[in-house]
Order: sequence, then structure tokens, then C-alpha cells
Amino acid sequence: MSAIGGTVYDLTGPEGAPAVVLIHGLGLNRACWQWLVPELAARYRVLTYDLLGHGQSAAPPSKPTLRTLSDQLSVLLDQLGMARAAIVGFSLGGMIARRFAQDHPARVAALGILHSPHRRTPEAQAAIVARVEQAKAEGPGATVEAALVRWFTDPCRAANPQMMDLVRSWVLANDPAIYPSIYRILAEGVDEIVAPEPPIAVPALVITGDEDHGNGPEMARAIADEIAGAEVLILPGLRHMALAEDPPSINRPLAAFLDRHLGAGA
Repeated sequence: MSAIGGTVYDLTGPEGAPAVVLIHGLGLNRACWQWLVPELAARYRVLTYDLLGHGQSAAPPSKPTLRTLSDQLSVLLDQLGMARAAIVGFSLGGMIARRFAQDHPARVAALGILHSPHRRTPEAQAAIVARVEQAKAEGPGATVEAALVRWFTDPCRAANPQMMDLVRSWVLANDPAIYPSIYRILAEGVDEIVAPEPPIAVPALVITGDEDHGNGPEMARAIADEIAGAEVLILPGLRHMALAEDPPSINRPLAAFLDRHLGAGA
């Protein structure tokens, strides 16, 4: 563990190898990548870090935006001397990855966009805004149990109480005074990254589960439609946190994609 400018991060894998950055989702922290890092760190320089207001990183400004979180990554890469990297983002992290690709196209070697939103229906938008207001009024604990239902299939939750406790603990560790401001970015920041102009023009892999109803197949396809040549993978029988419930379903295709476009596996 190290820190730069209030951002706490881990850097693993061989020095000089192609860089891969992993960006976690709302309410989580860099530990959510524990199922993927070993797969990648044998051949890539893998950077994981805590978003502002999450984990061990510093609090964000009082009114953070998606650009705030893109800038956090830019500063971190500058300080680490990483001119270019593949950027992989989960959920909110996938939004940050797209924002970063718009802000710094020359610095992105490839994009992995996992379970991340596109523009929502009015009903879905109203539902997520209501969750933001609930979190603001009652704290992260008010939304975490419903989140676990959205994130994991019923059999997984029943069979893996320790995993549920772990993920629950990550969410509950968030500062109630900060969490709603980041949640609002997830709810309202999508418009910044829909139909980017100029379009994103890097290799991209977009993955979601067919039971991830908040970030479903239609959203994955809409994201991919805006990135020339983007690949789409829909995981059958999985919800939002496939990366924890069924790690190989994410690890294998993502590693193969990175090997094709970064060359480490060639």
C-alpha cells in the first residue's frame, strides 16, 4: 500500500510490463479486485486504488463530479510515471474509465467496461435518485441489503454468507456525509459520457450479466455502439458483481482481451 496526494493505491506485477488500471465501483474499495489481480499481475503492471471518499483515500471536494474522479486518476498516473495504460472500470468505475478516455484519449491503450450504466429509462432514473436520497437521509446502511440482492444471485447469497459480510462491510465503512455525493455521480453523471464527441476510439470490451437489471445487456450494447469495434459479452445467470460471484467469467475474457491488445500474452 502506498499513497500519493490523498489517493491510496497498490501496484503489483513486473516493472516495465504494460500497465492495467482497475477502478472499483460505488461504495467499494480496491480490495474488490482481489479475485482478478492474481490473474493479471503475472504479466501486467496492475494498479488498483481507492476512489476519493472510499477505502483509505482522502475525501473528495464538497461537490465532486465525474470529472473530479477522472482527474484523480490522471494525477495518480502522472505521479507514477505511467504515460499510458489499459483502464478497466466496474460500475461507477466504468463511467470514470469512459470519462478518462474522453479527457485523455492518448493515455488509454484499451478499455474494459464492466457492469456500467448507459442512459436509463425514466423509471430506472427515478429509482436510483430515490436511493441517493435514502442514502443521504439514512446512510449507506439503508441501501446495502437491497444492493446485495441486486448484486448477487439468490443461490450465491445463500451459499456465501462470508462474502456477503465482506461486501456489506465495505459499503458500511463509507462516511455517511460523503457517500451520497458520490452516489449522485453514479445517478447523474451518465449524461457526460453518452454519445461522446469525438467518439472514443480505443479497443474496448463491455461486459455485463443478463440478470444485472440496473446495468443490463441493452446498456452494454448501447455503450459498445458508441465505441467503434467494441466487443460485448453478456454473462448468463449473473448479476452485478459477477467479478466476485464467478471470477473466471470476468477474468478469462478480460485477460484474453488485454493479451490481444497489450501484447503481454502474445
